[in-house]
Amino acid sequence: MSIQDNQVVSIEYEVRDGENVVDSNMGGAPLVFMYGKGQIIPGLENGIKDMSIGDKAEILVKPEDAYGEYNADATQEVPKDQFAGIDLAEGMTLYGQGEDGGTVQVIVKEIKDDTIIIDFNHPLAGKELMFSVAINNVRDASAEEALTGIPAENKQEEDECCGTGGGSGCGCH
Repeated sequence: MSIQDNQVVSIEYEVRDGENVVDSNMGGAPLVFMYGKGQIIPGLENGIKDMSIGDKAEILVKPEDAYGEYNADATQEVPKDQFAGIDLAEGMTLYGQGEDGGTVQVIVKEIKDDTIIIDFNHPLAGKELMFSVAINNVRDASAEEALTGIPAENKQEEDECCGTGGGSGCGCH
C-alpha cells in the first residue's frame, strides 16, 4: 500500500554525493515528517511513496528534484570589510539576514584582495544524491497534526523549552 498525503512517516536515511556521506541519521533519531506537505525534497518523497514499514531502498534523486540546478549567476562580489573580524576561508559557510528578514546561507567561493565572492546556491545544488532509506513507521495523522502539518514527534514540550534552563530563544518570556 502506498504512503498517502497527510500520513506521518518516520525514516532513517543516509545521503551520499558520489562517495561522500553528506548527511545521515542511521542509528539515531528518525526523521519524522508529514507526507505530501513538501517537508522533504520532492525526489525523496516521490521515491518512498510505494514503500511500507520495514522496507529499505536506494533512491537516486536528480538535482531538479532535490536542491535545484547550480545557478552560476547566484554569486555576489562583496567588499571584504563587510566581513571584519571573521577569519574567512574558501568553502566556509556563513549565515546572514536576507532582505525579507529570513536567514540566508552563503558559501565563501573566492577571497580576493579587497572583495569576497559569495555563493547563494545550496551546497548540494546541481548534484545527484543517493539516499539509502529505511521506513520505520507510517501512520495516519491526528486531526491536529493534519491541521498544523506538524507531527506530534516534532513538537517541543513546553517544559523542554521554558522549564528549567529554557530561555527567550524558545519564545519564552
